Amino acid sequence: MERREEQLGAVGAGAAPALDFTVENVEKALHQLYYDPNIENKNLAQKWLMQAQVSPQAWHFSWQLLQPDKVPEIQYFGASALHIKISRYWSDIPTDQYESLKAQLFTQITRFASGSKIVLTRLCVALASLALSMMPDAWPCAVADMVRLFQAEDSPVDGQGRCLALLELLTVLPEEFQTSRLPQYRKGLVRASLAVECGAVFPLLEQLLQQPSSPSCVRQKVLKCFSSWVQLEVPLQDCEALIQAAFTALQDSELFDSSVEAIVNAISQPDAQRYVNTLLKLIPLVLGLQEQLRQAVQNGDMETSHGICRIAVALGENHSRALLDQVEHWQSFLALVNMIMFCTGIPGHYPVNETTSSLTLTFWYTLQDDILSFEAEKQAVYQQVYRPVYFQLVDVLLHKAQFPSDEEYGFWSSDEKEQFRIYRVDISDTLMYVYEMLGSELLSNLYDKLGRLLTSSEEPYSWQHTEALLYGFQSIAETIDVNYSDVVPGLIGLIPRISISNVQLADTVMFTIGNPELSVSSVSTLKKICRECKYDLPPYAANIVAVSQDVLMKQIHKTSQCMWLMQALGFLLSALQVEEILKNLHSLISPYIQQLEKLAEEIPNPSNKLAIVHILGLLSNLFTTLDVSHHEDDHEGPELRKLPVPQGPNPVVVVLQQVFQLIQKVLSKWLNDAQVVEAVCAIFEKSVKTLLDDFAPMVPQLCEMLGRMYSTIPQASALDLTRQLVHIFAHEPAHFPPIEALFLLVTSVTLTLFQQGPRDHPDIVDSFMQLLAQALKRKPDLFLCERLDVKAVFQCAVLALKFPEAPTVKASCGFFTELLPRCGEVESVGKVVQEDGRVLLIAVLEAIGGQASRSLMDCFADILFALNKHCFSLLSMWIKEALQPPGFPSARLSPEQKDTFSQQILRERVNKRRVKEMVKEFTLLCRGLHGTDYTADY
Repeated sequence: MERREEQLGAVGAGAAPALDFTVENVEKALHQLYYDPNIENKNLAQKWLMQAQVSPQAWHFSWQLLQPDKVPEIQYFGASALHIKISRYWSDIPTDQYESLKAQLFTQITRFASGSKIVLTRLCVALASLALSMMPDAWPCAVADMVRLFQAEDSPVDGQGRCLALLELLTVLPEEFQTSRLPQYRKGLVRASLAVECGAVFPLLEQLLQQPSSPSCVRQKVLKCFSSWVQLEVPLQDCEALIQAAFTALQDSELFDSSVEAIVNAISQPDAQRYVNTLLKLIPLVLGLQEQLRQAVQNGDMETSHGICRIAVALGENHSRALLDQVEHWQSFLALVNMIMFCTGIPGHYPVNETTSSLTLTFWYTLQDDILSFEAEKQAVYQQVYRPVYFQLVDVLLHKAQFPSDEEYGFWSSDEKEQFRIYRVDISDTLMYVYEMLGSELLSNLYDKLGRLLTSSEEPYSWQHTEALLYGFQSIAETIDVNYSDVVPGLIGLIPRISISNVQLADTVMFTIGNPELSVSSVSTLKKICRECKYDLPPYAANIVAVSQDVLMKQIHKTSQCMWLMQALGFLLSALQVEEILKNLHSLISPYIQQLEKLAEEIPNPSNKLAIVHILGLLSNLFTTLDVSHHEDDHEGPELRKLPVPQGPNPVVVVLQQVFQLIQKVLSKWLNDAQVVEAVCAIFEKSVKTLLDDFAPMVPQLCEMLGRMYSTIPQASALDLTRQLVHIFAHEPAHFPPIEALFLLVTSVTLTLFQQGPRDHPDIVDSFMQLLAQALKRKPDLFLCERLDVKAVFQCAVLALKFPEAPTVKASCGFFTELLPRCGEVESVGKVVQEDGRVLLIAVLEAIGGQASRSLMDCFADILFALNKHCFSLLSMWIKEALQPPGFPSARLSPEQKDTFSQQILRERVNKRRVKEMVKEFTLLCRGLHGTDYTADY
């Protein structure tokens, strides 16, 4: 019993903790973790703190760390330690201490209701864990008690604060249940208890959501709470009123995202298909969003169209079988299908002007499978209804697969081009699948369209349309024996009529007819086969690797084809067993490693450099596609994921760890050369992108190497790799310390660069701004660190807005549009915006006034929109002051025009497209171009 009292510390009789894990030592270790620049010291502190959290003394120091005089980082650690003790060491707590522990947690949550939000959330998670451990016997009405206690009028906290704290607690409760370590038999009991407790939650949520007086922040939290509870598989009919309220909330731009999430989660429950009557009531609600969807598409509001599409697809994809079964309601379901068709054919090119159409592709597979699974009579009825729909789908997909104009495509980034390539592969797969339903009539249909296109003199020739039809034909021909098709001779006869004036069209024509004598075509074909048929190739893998090795060593192909060949081999090896992969990797890359070792010893010269960059390029292209966890197959059907995910270290990680020292050696001699540094970073960047979580063992040493590299000679490629690490690993607690240390280091070095004059390094500034934006998007906690000079970062970003290089300005605008929404949640950000936001506004107005290219006006409009949405009261004060001086931002403006512009901007807090139009109009006035012919095509 003595031991237990000591363990409970503040909960029990206030025992004296052991010397090691004192409050003072914990605070020192936290200081070391957050502020020590040495990564080894940080790692030691991290390990020590993890031991402290699970020690018996944690019961003592946790409560002391929550004291009001402590900073949020320290309070957060105290709350986290309490959660760990409750969730993992519940059996150590004497039953007579339950009530005392519960009361103390309620007290702390009430205190933090008006304090740090991250600490409040952690305390709520701790109380949720305690409730789950006590339910149903020791605390039968846990949820009802929580609601009652937080509604008590005698609390020192204001009503809204209490309400938000209660909603936070209710939100984390189901989430904690999903991740809890409860034994299986307990999990069933607790789930049943929570299902009953819904009765205490849903009426409260309905009341708060439907109350006109409820502030936006409360209603948003209500929607998140509802989202959390429906994942406990609450009967769909019990959610009807809340779903209805969430549909109404879709009209409020501030609640839109949370409403979408709640509706989609409610509809997507596996059990929801049992409640057909409720599903039928949802169809009119979804169809009622069509006008809002059309308006969003018309205004270029991608966020709204994306959200509405998610709702329509969630209903159609999850419940097509149940809804098709209701034959008497076939027309309303067909209307839903047509709405999804509208989303598939949404105007614009994916992923540049729209990101919605790709959401719908799985729906078309599901609907087809469900139709073809019916008995013959019912299937015949539905075939009659849906065959025309699927012919329309083919037309829509081929239209979406079309390339943009050469001029527009030239402006796309390499990442956008790659996403478009993958999107076309998904379209190709969908067309292959649709062939099963439409049969040979589909080939005839495509052939007729191509024939009309190539022989018509009425319509202007479009290479994009021709290429898309050929692409469609090729997609289908990959799965069937087209030799038996009577359209093939006609197709071959049409090919000479094609006027080939474009690389993409030439490529598709070559793939359609085949041409093994051409290097580009043969390597491309091998790559495509290895990517799409890799699970059928293991018997031939050894031969393919041997021939490829021979070709690579003889240097038959140009550099770019060598890189493609390595990508092909990466796809091929991905389908083998781990031992086979390692064996093949050894024989494939050993000659290159030996060559690299030799080159690393030599004095740097231009020919050495070419050889080093070539070898590093071959390795990075191999690692781009060598994916033993089959991440790329995740969108495929389960039948294509034939291999189990391997246990043990990833082969790519094994190889990277073996060559890490060698790469460091190469770097030490070539650190001044941007091309070599870029090639080194590319190896890790492509590996990280492919391996995702499997890359984890390399994170600490890569962070350390990047920090040393960047501190010695800052280069953009190192920042781009840091951005990838932040994107994939920053949210993982285990990897946060090294990534935070690297982030702080590169920020510090870059800020020094700004002090010395950054104009010679637009590429570094561009990459730095992208890194900051990614950090805010992925892990805003990186901006909580006291060692980060947020003010200096803000000022540097304002400076970067004035650079002449468009990509740098674009990246800086992207940073501000991520930063401004964080004003409320990250204290340091809110403070700097309050102090220096006016400087940002003036820089934006100067740019609009004529100092920046007109092509960047949308980016500056995004900043104005974010300022208006998240700092309205400040903006309304600043904009009037800023526009007051005569001649600012342009001598061509009258005071009335400036006043009209500021009023228009302040009035528009919902429609981003309108703000962009206002800014374009205003910039033309500033430049004296309004109404001139010069702007007609702009």
